Amino acid sequence: MPKNNIKCYIYTRVSTAIQVDGYSLDAQKDKLRKYADYQNMEIAGEYSDEGASGKNIAERPEFMRMMSDIEDSKDGISYVLVFKLSRFGRNAADVLSSLQRMQDHDVNLICVEDGIDSSKDAGKLMISVLSAVAEIERENIRAQTMAGREQKAREGRWNGGFAPYGYKLVDGELQIAEDEVDIIRIIFDQYVNKGKGTIAIARYLNDQGYVKKLRQNNSINGFSEVFVRKVLANPVYAGKIAYGRRRTEKKPGTHNEMHIVAQEEYPVYEGKHEAIISEDVWKMAEERRKKKAAMRAPKTNCRVAIISGILKCPCCGKGMYSNTSKPHSKDNKERHYYYCKNNSNATGHRCEFRQNIENSKLEKEVVYVITNLVKNPVFVDAIKAKIGESIDTTELEKKLKTLEGKLRQAEAIKNRLEKQMDELPYDDAMFERKMSDLQRRYDKQYDTMQEVENDIEEVKMQLMSIRQNQLTEENIYNVLLAFDDLYDTFDPMEKKQFLKSFIERIEIYPQKREDGTYLKKLVFNFPIPSFNGGTGKEISLEYSDTLETVVIMNRKP
Repeated sequence: MPKNNIKCYIYTRVSTAIQVDGYSLDAQKDKLRKYADYQNMEIAGEYSDEGASGKNIAERPEFMRMMSDIEDSKDGISYVLVFKLSRFGRNAADVLSSLQRMQDHDVNLICVEDGIDSSKDAGKLMISVLSAVAEIERENIRAQTMAGREQKAREGRWNGGFAPYGYKLVDGELQIAEDEVDIIRIIFDQYVNKGKGTIAIARYLNDQGYVKKLRQNNSINGFSEVFVRKVLANPVYAGKIAYGRRRTEKKPGTHNEMHIVAQEEYPVYEGKHEAIISEDVWKMAEERRKKKAAMRAPKTNCRVAIISGILKCPCCGKGMYSNTSKPHSKDNKERHYYYCKNNSNATGHRCEFRQNIENSKLEKEVVYVITNLVKNPVFVDAIKAKIGESIDTTELEKKLKTLEGKLRQAEAIKNRLEKQMDELPYDDAMFERKMSDLQRRYDKQYDTMQEVENDIEEVKMQLMSIRQNQLTEENIYNVLLAFDDLYDTFDPMEKKQFLKSFIERIEIYPQKREDGTYLKKLVFNFPIPSFNGGTGKEISLEYSDTLETVVIMNRKP
């Protein structure tokens, strides 16, 4: 039978490669082709999105391409055929907005299975109603899933995610892990009965030879201050089940973007699992935690530690940071010191360096060396020759790219699971079991994403000194040549950024030298004159007795 000159597009969509609703792409296409043939319509184009959620059209490339072709009047079509309205979209605003864009170009929507034709008044009304219903259904499924988790919490049962350290999951229920539980008891005992802080507790565990059992993607078997804090904040150890400590919320100002937000208040229920600590111990720990939190109010007049981060620990090689002592009884003044975080086991890494070095003393040593270097004619000539060369951050950028790839992979898995949850029919006979399994895998991805995000943040901090407010390479060299004139005009934060722009790291001796100095080596981001007449990235004080000797050696005869 000849066609009646009415052209159409057909659009199909499935949320996942493994179907949960029974309508594969091929089944949808077959149905739509038969309908077009029955209506004597000519199919001018076919568009299919596989593995795409219906809640956001921006995540469906084929749908976006179809809309672009319609607005370009590419094939002169009159209709778009879809199997069901839910295949076109589940978000009411997106459905109605897309339909309006189509009708602005005299293109209407036919939902074959639903019997809806938007060219008819009744069809327009049905689309408005059904699209709203589809969105409500999707939100209801999510709400029912979360309500199911909250109900589990009310009943005192574990409601998803990895078992906290000290417990294991057996058939979905928490049971004490005998190879981990002693650590939890020690942490609360040290905190409540011995009065130790979280850093001191982490140090104690590591010094006593305790080893943390590695779980999930964790690769550090030492105990960190962060780990101790998380244990002390978790009511599960007192036999409680908390619900909603973190919630997935819509990002303000966005349509469908979500993010995880820690909650200050959340309900806590009596758990069915065995408690590791008593309720009295938990209450004492909570009271102490709240008092310490109130004491840690941020200071508004915090001193800038000019060489923090680029100053490296002489024992473990990690960055050293600044700490402030209590006001001295003699003059009521605070003292500022550089220290290695790892020596207090705040990160789970061990370090034996116990020195606290006064900030101003080390900073003056660094400035003294650089100021005299830039007065040396050989140094000036070498720097001028290097003007225009870039600072090499290749390795850090490669590491960051790898981590970002891991994060995208975890997010893709999380999004795929989310789509499966969105599309799982509520009337499915196995709905609860399927949803529970999907939710468990979904929660696991958030744990993985958090670990990778922490690694990414660490790498970005290393790059920050180069990328944030970075001078061009040429200006770095030119400004370095004017170091002696400029440095004293900078405020402390500008001094910090300035030094980080051209110094890779500062190394010190583990003990003070005879002349009272600590400085051992400056490593730059670019080649500079060395004492033997060549060039390198380092200025070493290793073979000199005093800083003054270095200055003399570095002067032109």
